[in-house]
Amino acid sequence: MNAVGLSSFVLATPFTDRSLALLPGVRDVGYDLVEISLAELESVNPRQLGRVASDCGLRLRIAGDFGTDRDISSADAMRRAGGLDYLLGCLDFAAEAGADMVTGPMYSAVGSRGFLDQAARSRALGWAAENLAVAAERADRLDLRLAIEPLNRFESNLINTVDQGLALCAAVGSRRVGLSLDTFHLNIEEKDLVGAIVTAGPQLLSFQASENDRGTPGSGHIAWPSIFAALRTVEYDGPVIVESFRSDDIELVNALSLWRPVADSMDRLARDGLDFVREQLRLSHGAT
Repeated sequence: MNAVGLSSFVLATPFTDRSLALLPGVRDVGYDLVEISLAELESVNPRQLGRVASDCGLRLRIAGDFGTDRDISSADAMRRAGGLDYLLGCLDFAAEAGADMVTGPMYSAVGSRGFLDQAARSRALGWAAENLAVAAERADRLDLRLAIEPLNRFESNLINTVDQGLALCAAVGSRRVGLSLDTFHLNIEEKDLVGAIVTAGPQLLSFQASENDRGTPGSGHIAWPSIFAALRTVEYDGPVIVESFRSDDIELVNALSLWRPVADSMDRLARDGLDFVREQLRLSHGAT
């Protein structure tokens, strides 16, 4: 049965060396994996992260934080270079920490807005594919994978759907590159969530469970039984990662429009989310 992971956004924002003390508690709750989001690579010692995770029996995954100066599809060559340097740094960090992949909306800067006509979109996608191909070569040498996450229209103007994500993967042309899907974004952008997961198929490398309001999975209107049945249909064997966001970091609150708490507490969300995901996995496996 699939492992269940927890996003570090539930634990601490930003995640730093001081946050490592939280990891044993994640394992005590019952999680198998933690996905660490790194705003700054220097804020966490990768070897120490790897040791702490290993000591408490947690697997690791690294999520990139792609801001304006880390945009591999930007018309600004300096920003493209900054984005590639950061992405390569994430891969090196992941290898040193013992993680299996780097995930996130690595094709652009989160929050990119404005209409892209066909020519501008083609240029941006070309730059993204070119830089991702370089990163894929590094991933191949390090035996890692890159999982591209489509975002909703309010957080990205480049890759919003599974079809667009798959087209970018095809343009990169590397077996090391696939998709990371998040139910929060799927719920906004896809007409058929089950169909989108089935379309992703073997290209699905990572999966995040987040309710329609970014709250506890199972507390909103996402049709979870059909979601988990779709994961079973495509034989997805990776972790299901519970993702939400703390409301005590003003910069993050403003970036994601988190104007109200989405749960009574992040501790409660982590526990209830784990119980819900495990039950859905059990039911989906038992139904076959």
